[in-house]
Amino acid sequence: MSKLKNYVQGTWVEGEGAGTALINAVTGDKIGEATSKGLDFKGMLDYARRTGGPALRKMTFHERALMLKALALYLTEKKALFYALSSATGATKADSWIDIDGGIGNLFVYASKGRRELPNETFYVDGKAEKISKNGTFIGHHICVPLEGVAIHINAFNFPVWGMLEKFAVNFLAGLPAIVKPATVTSYLTELVVREIMASGILPEGSLQLICGSAGDLLDHVTEQDVVTFTGSAETGKKLKTSKAIIENSVRFNMEADSLNCSILGPESTPNTEEFKLFIKEVSREITVKAGQKCTAIRRIIVPEKLTEDVIKAISERLKTTILGNPAVEGVRMGPLASLEQVKDVRAKVMELRKSCEIVYGNYDSFEVMGADREKGAFLPSLLLYCKDPFHNKEPHQVEAFGPVSTVMSYKSTDEAIQLAKMGRGSLVGSVFTSNDDFAKDIVLGAACMHGRMMIVNASCAAESTGHGSPMPHLVHGGPGRAGGGEEMGGIRGIFHYMQRTAIQGHPTTITKITDVYQAGAAQKEDVIHPFRKYFDELEIGETLVTHKRTVTETDIVNFANISGDNFYAHMDVTSLEGSIFTSRVAHGYFILSAAAGLFVDPKKGPVLANYGLDECRFLKPVYIGATIGVRLTCKEKTAKEKREGEVPQGVVKWLVDVYDETGETVALATILTLVARKEN
Repeated sequence: MSKLKNYVQGTWVEGEGAGTALINAVTGDKIGEATSKGLDFKGMLDYARRTGGPALRKMTFHERALMLKALALYLTEKKALFYALSSATGATKADSWIDIDGGIGNLFVYASKGRRELPNETFYVDGKAEKISKNGTFIGHHICVPLEGVAIHINAFNFPVWGMLEKFAVNFLAGLPAIVKPATVTSYLTELVVREIMASGILPEGSLQLICGSAGDLLDHVTEQDVVTFTGSAETGKKLKTSKAIIENSVRFNMEADSLNCSILGPESTPNTEEFKLFIKEVSREITVKAGQKCTAIRRIIVPEKLTEDVIKAISERLKTTILGNPAVEGVRMGPLASLEQVKDVRAKVMELRKSCEIVYGNYDSFEVMGADREKGAFLPSLLLYCKDPFHNKEPHQVEAFGPVSTVMSYKSTDEAIQLAKMGRGSLVGSVFTSNDDFAKDIVLGAACMHGRMMIVNASCAAESTGHGSPMPHLVHGGPGRAGGGEEMGGIRGIFHYMQRTAIQGHPTTITKITDVYQAGAAQKEDVIHPFRKYFDELEIGETLVTHKRTVTETDIVNFANISGDNFYAHMDVTSLEGSIFTSRVAHGYFILSAAAGLFVDPKKGPVLANYGLDECRFLKPVYIGATIGVRLTCKEKTAKEKREGEVPQGVVKWLVDVYDETGETVALATILTLVARKEN
């Protein structure tokens, strides 16, 4: 490898002049150079807005989700290439699995969630309608539409693959193109992955660009429609966040900074307990995985005072078994840091920590390395420190050594444990190892305000726990204060960071037309053809069937009670009604719903394939013996499903079931779902 190339406006471009030397973290050999000098950064933004944005916005959520799935499958076939180069960053096979497979896994998760939880539309209808006027002729709602800008991702060196994939999975699903700027020191791995992505031809033109080197004046040209995300040091993040264009244009800026995460051992978790063993294993793993170069790594080990010596001894014994060296050598479980500069920085931070802490395990001046030259590679051994007085010394709560370094500190009470957890002034994650759920509750409720995520582990869940340091795409990744105050992933919630949530107001018929979701009070259309005789494509939102009526009898109530086994007093025992909310025996709510189905279901074989479920159901008014009910069945919403081989083309139709009595008042409301066949092309 010589000089890395940047992917700019649909072309691989080499930067001008000499670049930053890229060094193999294991051997110290030069891999190549990276530079972005001479790039037209403003042109990159314009190209993404002009080309990539419109192409993505034309796609529905489901189409974008299928795009992510196709990309995930493609990259899975290329993993061997990525693993081979990943070792140069100092990553062991296990470290690479987190970075590479973890990143691809994010694509799979968002591909699945996008199809299951989002409509097959280019926009999203958020929440429920708000009735603003007295008579319901003027309502409000919210929709989310894609921003018409660019997602700019400035990523850290520790996860050159996951850092990119976990972010653009979300912005692509939202309909926004991306410009990725990985940390230069490990950008060679990101470049390889992007080369494969572009070779796949899966992404629309202009949806992804890559900068290997400095971001130049890129942030000088951002607008109110752009989103900037940053992962790295809090100091650098603050500088970027306060840059002129970001401030003047109120650009959305998401920061995920390194933080002093903690793990807490419960007071009952003595050395003979499973929780103690799990705690030691997890803390030791977080010190050594990626050589401690994780934004979620455990930096503060908070333990009961009476167990401090036991904890230090147990962690030290486990760290002794972790062999440091060349990841390619059998038996090596921890590789080097990403660079010699990083080694220098970590050593300096350890010196700061030693102002109030003592090293109880490890020696950064004397250690062995297997299969490599420790003077040429970026090696540093595991270091365990102990702070005797953590309540009056700031260093362990303010200084982060971004490597295999962690500090033990003690507490005497639950309140002290909570206080220590919060002294980090904002963390990405805190974990609690305890079999006492009351202790867990106190810690979580007491310390959650300073944490983006809290994980509680005991013997019952440990086997399936994803681990302290593993952010999951389903949940929020971020944290307050020092951790940056940002939020990434978070399931479907995450895509809304790349969309504009807009309130819309108008007549229900107008709002129905805009949202493609029937709103109460909107115009209803009747047809001589029963809606269950129509294919998915023929149904219109607002199309309504008004059924014939039936009278509820005592026999209905008795028969339903016999069939269902529901003999609740209000249905069966008139002598028990005194003091209740009912004036006489009342029909079962589920009988009313069943009777409603009997009124609106067309029994003949047709396009309706199956009942798919029930979303909402409310029983609003008692139905007494002798009441007469009818149904207004309205096509509320339609979602086309992905065509699968061997399966009838189909979609999901949501129907509003409005059951009313002889007075015209609604007695029950429900939303039912049916699978409806689509016409074959």
